[in-house]
Amino acid sequence: MPELLYKRLVDRIAADIRAGRLRPGTRLPTHRQLAAREGLALVTATRVYAELQAMGLVSGETGRGTFVKERLPPAEGIDLLESGADTVDMTFNYPSSPEQANLFRVALRQLAATGDLESLLRYQPHGGRDHQRETVARHLAVRGLQAQAQTVLLVSGAQHGLTTTAMALFEPGDVIAVDALTYPGFKLAAEASRLELVPIPAGRNGPDLNALETLCKRRKVRAVYAMPTMHNPLGWVMSLAQRRELVAIARQHGLVIIEDAAYAFLVENAPPPLAALAPETTAYVSSFSKSVATGLRVGFVHAPIEWIPKIERAIRATTWNTPAMLTSIACGWIEDGTVARLEADKRRDAMQRQAIAARVLGRLKRIGHPASYFLWLPLPQEVRADAIAMALRNERIAVSTAHAFSVSTQAPHALRLALGSVSLSTIEHSLAKVAAVIADQTY
Repeated sequence: MPELLYKRLVDRIAADIRAGRLRPGTRLPTHRQLAAREGLALVTATRVYAELQAMGLVSGETGRGTFVKERLPPAEGIDLLESGADTVDMTFNYPSSPEQANLFRVALRQLAATGDLESLLRYQPHGGRDHQRETVARHLAVRGLQAQAQTVLLVSGAQHGLTTTAMALFEPGDVIAVDALTYPGFKLAAEASRLELVPIPAGRNGPDLNALETLCKRRKVRAVYAMPTMHNPLGWVMSLAQRRELVAIARQHGLVIIEDAAYAFLVENAPPPLAALAPETTAYVSSFSKSVATGLRVGFVHAPIEWIPKIERAIRATTWNTPAMLTSIACGWIEDGTVARLEADKRRDAMQRQAIAARVLGRLKRIGHPASYFLWLPLPQEVRADAIAMALRNERIAVSTAHAFSVSTQAPHALRLALGSVSLSTIEHSLAKVAAVIADQTY
């Protein structure tokens, strides 16, 4: 088929979808049926549907067919979109404590009284001042890491830490093994650095390490990105045996390990971090965004000392340095125990929210951790996630589908609910709405 006619068919179907002539959920003809109807070669019909899928207009599902997708807001579940005051946001977690605003007021007054404000208005070392790095190293010791000031860098949140680590350590085209369902922010960091992400299927309470071993034998894998302590979105905590096995695979195949510990503070008595088991090959990334406040854009990277200069240059290329006033406040809160107290408060808060979710969602299948700020809801086979998400949007509730988290070619039909951004006064009603919408569309 001439290229022009092929493009015209893509444009025609796309126009029908956008105009509503093909409604969301409509099952389209099979590849063979489309080829016969339009007088195409089968390979060309497959190409038409592939392009429509790349445009985000249809989804192909093995064994079920090709369907018109619901039109969700742009980048749902990846980019923070401003919602109306009447919308309950369950796409992003920004857990807060009633006292944190007042804590910030007090910290600003104390900062103003130190007489050191002039120095805070100057350029700072790219990785943070030495005494601040030492403070964070002591904080990491509580998490089981033997960190030193020279192995710690301050960054503008965990997302910045992941991005600068990827920029510093990898080359375009490098293969990174990641969980088949993974943190969307790392997908964006990999995209910016032109890295190839290859999915590892989920095993029992962690990644399928046999699949990772097989992948390393088949492909030249450069690194593995892992969330061993409170996986986002599945909430697993890998056992010590699993962690040791992952480390053994990394050492055998020369893999860099990127350990994302953004939610690790929620797990008490967790096994040692991967960075404690394999300090020579692990970059440990976390922040105070979830444990203290999302607007406190201060994070940290702990890495082997030979990697530090490379990551420092990436920090310089992106932000020059983390804002000095924020790092001063964060380090002050580490030293006076505020961070430890807020982390304990939020562990209790997350457990309370999970208990509410368990009661309200009842028999709905759900995957999560009892102290997690998020919940994964696999949907019944006959239910489409995009349809549920759009129906909830109409009820003024925003949720994420699996698309944002999936690295595989076909995302499962599931929802990810962020529980930490909803007030306790409305969370029960919001979860009841979620359960009701799923029930309405189950047949």
